[in-house]
Amino acid sequence: MRNDVRDLPAGSNDGLYRFLGGSPAAVAFRLILLSILVGVVLSAIGFDPWNILHSIRMLFQRLWDLGFDAVNWAWRYFLLGAVIVIPVWFLSRLFGTPRGR
Repeated sequence: MRNDVRDLPAGSNDGLYRFLGGSPAAVAFRLILLSILVGVVLSAIGFDPWNILHSIRMLFQRLWDLGFDAVNWAWRYFLLGAVIVIPVWFLSRLFGTPRGR
């Protein structure tokens, strides 16, 4: 028949590709880029790769020392993000695809 579906024999690398989510080189490249991005963010908040436990403890110590300034700091970042996120969410709901019955 013309539209029959046939099972093809699995290749030797199909299991590896499926497990990794793509070719090993592409996955390694994405992981390297993501690691660099996360490293920049962690470096910006003061983490040190050679002494990560000390860096985490110092982060919490600084937050504790800030007291209510930490709440103010978090509130300001929340407002800054909400200025973008809430209108985009609202517009996507307003002009999104209709949900019919």
